Amino acid sequence: MRCRIVGAPVQDGAGRMGCEMGPSALRTAGLAEVLSGLGHAVEDMGAVQPMPARRVVHGNLALKALPEISAWTSAIAAAAYAASEDAMPIFLGGDHSISAGTVSGLARRAAEAGRPLFVLWLDAHPDFHTLDTTASGNLHGVPLAYASGQPGFSGYFPDLPAAVDPKRICTMGLRSVDPAERSALNQAGVTVHDMRAIDEHGIAPLLRAFLARVSDEDGLLHVSLDVDFLDPSIAPAVGTTVPGGATFREAHLVMEMLSDTGLVSSLDLVELNPFLDERGRTATLMVDLTASLMGRRIMDRPTRSHSGSF
Repeated sequence: MRCRIVGAPVQDGAGRMGCEMGPSALRTAGLAEVLSGLGHAVEDMGAVQPMPARRVVHGNLALKALPEISAWTSAIAAAAYAASEDAMPIFLGGDHSISAGTVSGLARRAAEAGRPLFVLWLDAHPDFHTLDTTASGNLHGVPLAYASGQPGFSGYFPDLPAAVDPKRICTMGLRSVDPAERSALNQAGVTVHDMRAIDEHGIAPLLRAFLARVSDEDGLLHVSLDVDFLDPSIAPAVGTTVPGGATFREAHLVMEMLSDTGLVSSLDLVELNPFLDERGRTATLMVDLTASLMGRRIMDRPTRSHSGSF
């Protein structure tokens, strides 16, 4: 496969600094080399540069960095659209606000191809707030709502050339959902698999049912992997730690199942904050998970000496 790596060093959407170093950490952890070793052609497109920020004023006074995130969204959407031409883009965040741009740019590409875009959102949070409902004001909490055409973004974020149908979105691993988001998710028809559902049913049958829908509709599949999908005991490098996340094997199983289908057309790796990491262990795990998605099998997995890393 032809892969394009796109850095999106955004930290304006998060509540603490450090995510802008995420793309460098993932590169240092050997992402390009791992992909090349699996037989993929890899092109590193460098880092997206934000558009000039314009003055934007909103009635929700809690909002933080709205002009900056709007400018980043414009630039990332254009980069996602360009990078997805005849290749699989892998976007390196940056906080999860980058997905306002990645998903909207990919939705434009899918619409032009006449194929539906599905989104698998692997995250402790649904990021389904609007500009009106977010209480924290941190805009890494709004990208999925924006990209699926929820109300309240017009005039503040870039206009959407194409929106993702909320019924084609599956959120998995949720364990921190605000009341406003819970109501909006239900009304929009998003498929929600929180950690209780995973505990009760197992992650495989839940994912298998969603992937069957993607296949039946000949859809394109974007996967957005937030570090906090994972339990913080194995992935500490995130500013939004929530106990009780996916285990090492659950996460790899998701990636292996995705690989088996061949449906994935694009990928986000977000919310990695290297300042909070332990000797690169989270960055290494994210690269290993990407390798599983891109075809590495258990029999191919390298054995590492015990040095604090996976």
